[in-house]
Amino acid sequence: MTSENKDSDTMPDPLLIQESGEVYRNPTEVQMSQIVLPCHANHCGELSVGQLLKWMDSTACLSAERHAGCSCITASVDDIHFEHTIGVGKVVNIIAKVNRAFTSSMEVGILVTCEDLYTDRQWKVCHAFATFVARRTEAGKVQLKQVIPRTQMEQMEYSLAAERRRMRLIHAEIITDLLSSSTAQLGECQEYQDAVPAERTRVESVELVLPPHANHQVSTFGGQIMAWMENVATIAASRLCNAHPTLRSIDMFHFRGPSHIGDRLVLKAIVNNAFKHSMEVGVCAEAYQGGEPLRHINSAFMTFEVLDSDRKPCTLPRIRPEPVDGKRRFQEAIARKKIRLDRKYIISCKQTEVPLSVPWDPSNQMYLSYNNVSALKLMDNRNNWVLASEKNKVRLYTLEENHMLCFKVEMNVRVSAEQTFHLLSDLRRRKEWDRHYEECEVINQADEDDTIYRVATPSVTKGGKGKDFILLASRRKPCDSGDPYLIALRSVTLPTHPPTEEYTRGEVLCAGFTIWEESSSVTKITYYNQATPGVLPYISTDIAGLSSSFYSAFSACSQFLLANKDSLAALKVEKKGV
Repeated sequence: MTSENKDSDTMPDPLLIQESGEVYRNPTEVQMSQIVLPCHANHCGELSVGQLLKWMDSTACLSAERHAGCSCITASVDDIHFEHTIGVGKVVNIIAKVNRAFTSSMEVGILVTCEDLYTDRQWKVCHAFATFVARRTEAGKVQLKQVIPRTQMEQMEYSLAAERRRMRLIHAEIITDLLSSSTAQLGECQEYQDAVPAERTRVESVELVLPPHANHQVSTFGGQIMAWMENVATIAASRLCNAHPTLRSIDMFHFRGPSHIGDRLVLKAIVNNAFKHSMEVGVCAEAYQGGEPLRHINSAFMTFEVLDSDRKPCTLPRIRPEPVDGKRRFQEAIARKKIRLDRKYIISCKQTEVPLSVPWDPSNQMYLSYNNVSALKLMDNRNNWVLASEKNKVRLYTLEENHMLCFKVEMNVRVSAEQTFHLLSDLRRRKEWDRHYEECEVINQADEDDTIYRVATPSVTKGGKGKDFILLASRRKPCDSGDPYLIALRSVTLPTHPPTEEYTRGEVLCAGFTIWEESSSVTKITYYNQATPGVLPYISTDIAGLSSSFYSAFSACSQFLLANKDSLAALKVEKKGV
């Protein structure tokens, strides 16, 4: 049952009263409500995750097609973590809406909640992001219209969608590199006498794609393929533990190619590794028709647990990998587990729960960078800032939220946005205009967009120690003409640079610049900082209105930008000459 009018108490109300008095509703939003019947459940009386994935995919596809105005196919699904199981008799509510459209693809956000009709309680089950691609029409390739965010929540998701897309595009390459480096460090697999042979968990099953399994364009529903994959993965997991497993998470996956009515879909699954309380199952889906070779449709990694009568995870038996490929999968599963934990630790936590300084290493670089930029975008999206003071068009705003003080400084400069970004993104040059930057050195150039600096600042009291900070700086150019340039800063820790006696180690939770192009020659710069105890002493007198040193600093910044406004053009000419 698909509904267009049902509200959910577990997410911001999509029906908002506009100034005109009309009710606003996101035009791409689609809602589905399904009561869980015995035919949808396993023998434990819980909703099959495969069935839930089919419902999620159908709802998201309808939302994508509503925006695109043509048929769409599932291209990928980000990591899904299932927080709760759903029992027979409960109601599943699914809300899907397009967060952002790119050239021919779009991100659809999916929220799944469970409702108990007898107690009127609702709770979140999972939150997922899927990418859909609009199919070509007779006129050629589809050019999707842009999503126009109307609410603060929509603006936030619109902004974050660009960062999630960046992570998707580099995900496969980075994961491959990390697995190669991690497995090389692990060495040989440890043998256990009582281990279960991995061969025992191997499952192979074939499905014939029939019209009920396909959409109106005769392509197999992505959700149907996911449901079949979940089925064989569950069988493989059950063979290891001789019990009914619970699916906890599915790693990000991409559909490599389409499947159609008449395809024979071959599904294979095997337990790659078993840890104390969880196991990883690898699943592969391939298709063929007649005598043609197998086509790779999809691969996924699913994490299962086995719960006891108190809903606590049971200890699982060890697995004995098969020779060669089995040992490779065994070791890669260990590396993926670490990546999974890093991702959950860094991305899934609420901003207030993430520690100030997270250890940086290549395995979590992608997720730390995402968290860094996302935190700045969230701060930029807030609309309840209070103007604290203004001097010569340099404005200082404050915001107190969750017992934490945030501030932003805003000004316009007559320098192009690209040039401003070029000058401000190199923190080594900040000491040319910011007296708080005494020293600044690059200690790790992670990649073109991410750099780790050590910054030293003077003491705010006579005879006191100065502070130093280890900062991750993440740079982002606009995804399209409606986006700003971004320079996001946050503290990280590096084992090569521990605290020293000479300085007190300071920490930055979230800071950085957004750089908006107002015109070809005028740029709006906004500096944000989520004030931590290490930062507060430097700006407390400005916040209290006892000083205007913020004006002096940003006036110096403006002069620095004007004095160097032609440096980027000169650099381009120099590179062209070389």
